[in-house]
This record gives sequence, structure tokens and C-alpha cells, in this order.
Amino acid sequence: MTECPVCERGQLEDFQVVKSQQYLRCQVCEATLLAQACRLSASEERAIYDFHENETEDPGYRKFLSKLTEPLLESLEPGMAGLDFGCGPGPALAGMLTEAGMAMSLYDPFFHDSAQALEREYDFLTCTEVVEHLHQPAQVFRQMDGLLKPGGWLGVMTCFQTDDARFANWHYRRDPTHVVFYREHTLAVIADQLGWELVVPRKDVALFRKAGTRKAH
Repeated sequence: MTECPVCERGQLEDFQVVKSQQYLRCQVCEATLLAQACRLSASEERAIYDFHENETEDPGYRKFLSKLTEPLLESLEPGMAGLDFGCGPGPALAGMLTEAGMAMSLYDPFFHDSAQALEREYDFLTCTEVVEHLHQPAQVFRQMDGLLKPGGWLGVMTCFQTDDARFANWHYRRDPTHVVFYREHTLAVIADQLGWELVVPRKDVALFRKAGTRKAH
């Protein structure tokens, strides 16, 4: 038995095998994970990311990102400091938030590996289409907690896994860089462990708020 790297409480059990790809399920947080032996190497993963074409000014892509920015901005004030965590090669989200009056920084282990960006605290973090790639999710969520000021917000966007019967043919599963899939319950377990509040304002979007009182700007 292997400890779940998402909640670090449950044990992973066999879930499904899809075309030789083995998937495991945590019985505590209900996360679904691709078995370690089936995962890509870092160089193979990077090669796939290099083919992504997310144009920062593409209207369709901006509309997609607005699923997160619109509810998040309702809780922010102009001039707040934010970090786009896992921003990728074309940080369109950071650009949209800059246009909304925020002071944005960038971090991505492949494309913006800035140690300086990880040495301060922020009023909010964004993490869009990132958490499904994490090989050690609990460690990264703790890292993001440490980057947030008291009362700060973390906005996460990922496709929630809801229907086990459709898992094998689910488009999100077929991306070979996606190694962990979250249910809303999974995110609630993460929030509980870190002492965060969780709001799910719309499909596939989670807003976490760190405990504490935010200082006035």
C-alpha cells in the first residue's frame, strides 16, 4: 500500500487500468492518481508543454481563464500583489490580472523558475490548469500556503473528476501530463488540512482563503 501524496492520510488502492495505464484511488480524499510507473519523465513532460500554444491575446483562451478571474476579482482590491503559480510559457492570466490593476509576479518550474518569486508573501495566488500535473500535491499546497499572507486567496482551476463510469474516455485523463484528478471532496480535504476556507463559485473552479486577517492596503 502507498500513502496518498494528495492528503497524506489515506492509502492508494487499485481503481482502473486503461490501455495499460494504471490508476489508483485514495479512499480518504477520493483523489485519482496515475501510478508512478506510468508517468512521463521530466524531459518528456517538458517536450509536451513546449507544444502548447496558449496565445495571451486569444479571446477564446481569455474567456476560458475568466472562469477563474471573474469570481476571484470579487474578493480582491486594485494594487494587490499576486503570484501566477505555474504560469507556463505564455502568462495570459497574469496579463489579465495586471489589466485589472493587480501587481503580478510569475513562477513556473519549467518556464519561469524564479527563486526570488518564492521568497515573499502575496495577497493572492492563481494556479490554473496546474494541480493535475503535480507529482507531490500535498507538498506544493503547503508551499502555496506559505506564500500567502494571512487572509489571502488561492484560486485553482482544474477539471473536477465526477463520473467514474466515464473516466476511461474522459478527455482530461487522456493528457499524458495529467497525473492526479480531484473531486470537490478532495479539495475540501485539502482545505481542512491547511485551515483554509473553500468556495466553489463555478464548475472546475475552487477559491481557497487562508485563515487570518488581511492588512488594509
